[in-house]
Amino acid sequence: MKRLALVTITVMAALGTAAFAGTIHGKISGVSGESVVYVEAVAGKTFPAPTQHITIDQKGLMFVPHITAIQLGTTVEFLNSDSVAHNVFWPSISGNKKLGHNLGTWPQGQRKTFKFDDPGIVSLLCNVHPEMAAYVIVSPTPYFAMTDKSGQFKIDNVPDGAYTVTAWHEGAKNKSNPVKVAGDTTADFTLSK
Repeated sequence: MKRLALVTITVMAALGTAAFAGTIHGKISGVSGESVVYVEAVAGKTFPAPTQHITIDQKGLMFVPHITAIQLGTTVEFLNSDSVAHNVFWPSISGNKKLGHNLGTWPQGQRKTFKFDDPGIVSLLCNVHPEMAAYVIVSPTPYFAMTDKSGQFKIDNVPDGAYTVTAWHEGAKNKSNPVKVAGDTTADFTLSK
């Protein structure tokens, strides 16, 4: 009897937890290629910074990957895999020039790291090779996703509640919509230049 009660309590606790976390899924239209969708900052809520580092490589005179989405507080390792020196800098974060930074120039095989403590859009550039460009999208929450090639996205484990969700795409205007998460929730976006 005690065992049955314990199993019942465990199952009810698991179901109760699942009932309070939802999924935001949808599609980005009006643009082609990868987009990033993220839940904006939640008033009064902070999230622990990820401990895992993300690597952005400089390979074949390109930043790889071209678009990277990370959570606020993530450390990014910038690797130079090319046989020529590279530089990494960004003039601003979401237009705030006070948040611009230059990591300098370094040779093949070396890495430089930077912890992104400010949310927003980071345009990566290289002083040595002006044709190189990439983006880091720093989400203020752990609730973000990149779209697949067809524009579909899915963000799991979002606590039920009301949020502002933003869609970003290179060369398009960001679009933010209010979204109420209650279990499985759809949020579609149409972006334009």
